[in-house]
Amino acid sequence: MTAFRSLSTAMFKGFFRERTALFFAFLMPLMFLVIFGLIFGNSSGNKTKIGVVGDGPVVTALSQSGALDVQRYDSFDAALQKVRGGDLPAALAVRGNEIELRYAASDTVAAGTVQGVVGAVVDKANLAATGRPPLIRLDSGQVEDSSLSAIQYLTPGILSWGLATSAIFGAALTLVNWRKKQVLRRIRLAPVGTGTVISSRLLVTVGVSVLQAVLFVAVAMTPVFGLKLAGQWWLALPLLVLGSLSFFSIGVLVGSFAKTEEAATGITNVIVLPMAFLSGTFFPLQNAPGWLQAVSQALPLRHLNDGMVDVLVRGKGIEALALPSAVLIGFTLVVGFAASRVFSWEDS
Repeated sequence: MTAFRSLSTAMFKGFFRERTALFFAFLMPLMFLVIFGLIFGNSSGNKTKIGVVGDGPVVTALSQSGALDVQRYDSFDAALQKVRGGDLPAALAVRGNEIELRYAASDTVAAGTVQGVVGAVVDKANLAATGRPPLIRLDSGQVEDSSLSAIQYLTPGILSWGLATSAIFGAALTLVNWRKKQVLRRIRLAPVGTGTVISSRLLVTVGVSVLQAVLFVAVAMTPVFGLKLAGQWWLALPLLVLGSLSFFSIGVLVGSFAKTEEAATGITNVIVLPMAFLSGTFFPLQNAPGWLQAVSQALPLRHLNDGMVDVLVRGKGIEALALPSAVLIGFTLVVGFAASRVFSWEDS
């Protein structure tokens, strides 16, 4: 117990004295949270812009649609110039009962959005002009709480990515550094087992993950971003621990065969960055090819992301932990076994 406590204390001190580790663990994830939070936090930033000339019920309906950011122009030529220059995806002119819409084919998504919204508004206005009641009525609405904002979905993914980065970098660089400085060799000669060394480093990883989560959530809950936790948010804690175990096992595997800190950093970046993009950290994967989604199902970060969103945003209960927990535990056992087979106390 004394050896475990001494090693844990030394590793905690070593981690907080290492500026690179602190940057990857705390500052870099917070930078992404601030950047994405400020970009997507503004509700108007998600609307498709359209230049409008003229006035009338159609323009009023477009302004109230919630999908378009209507920008007024004095002349249609000026609005068209903005469209040709790529500053606007579309321009619309209202001349009495005639409406002229021009869009940029280079942005098919925005063009489709504008055509769909404008077409729906015009059709509704034409139907209202006939004085006949609509034959088919549409009742639409979102299933989530209307108070949900973009930060609700950004926070779990970026937090999970930050935990992965910190755990993998921390474990890999510590093992490489200690092996290079022959600290592991001295520990091996002392009456300290491998389990004590690994468990003490694991304690540091989990402790840092908890600190990351507390700091991250505290920043996201400030009035600037407005994160609101779901009713059973505390269910994210076991996911946090299991995720730390999973990423720690990757770090131990990398640190077991990397010879230098530079090699460990390079290998870790090759693992972490693609895994972040393939796991839906920065953007959803619903529209990704089927084979790519299948690949992402094998990644621990994908399941940690899904589990975090379920309990922090969607308000699901303990049943939402079953699949992510099983995958994270299985991944930890497989990768941990592989790491134990290649682990070395000193450079060969």
